[in-house]
Amino acid sequence: MSIDRADPVILGHVLAGHRDLFNLMQSVRAALAATARPTASDADALLESMRRLREHLREHFTQEEAGGFLEESVARIPRLWPSVKLILAEHPGLLGELDAVIAGLAPAAVSPAATLAAAWTDAAAGYDRFDARMSDHERRENAVVQAGYNENLGLVE
Repeated sequence: MSIDRADPVILGHVLAGHRDLFNLMQSVRAALAATARPTASDADALLESMRRLREHLREHFTQEEAGGFLEESVARIPRLWPSVKLILAEHPGLLGELDAVIAGLAPAAVSPAATLAAAWTDAAAGYDRFDARMSDHERRENAVVQAGYNENLGLVE
């Protein structure tokens, strides 16, 4: 097997992981947009969606930090290491941002409607910031993988 050829299994795994991540992020976004007057039930559903996303991200980041396609990209093209190092260094901050959104909404889920509405608005704003940073992170990660494998995954604009 030539090192110059991308492994379709690895690239398929990358695409599947990013598709799952995108779907979970969309689920949170949809839950936030679904109601103008959130109820405790809405908040519980949103929190569950955010917690699933958080757990998926933790697993995703753990896999990246343990090696895999980013490490392989650097092995193929060592000049990618500074970019990979920056990408990996962002993981704790991204998890922390999502944790903060969850922590801000969790107590409000059992509070009066006015408090819940304010917390929902804050959660939406916090999630928007997280989503923008996470999307930028994923774009840069995809760019490294595409450069490392010399393969267009159709993920970078």
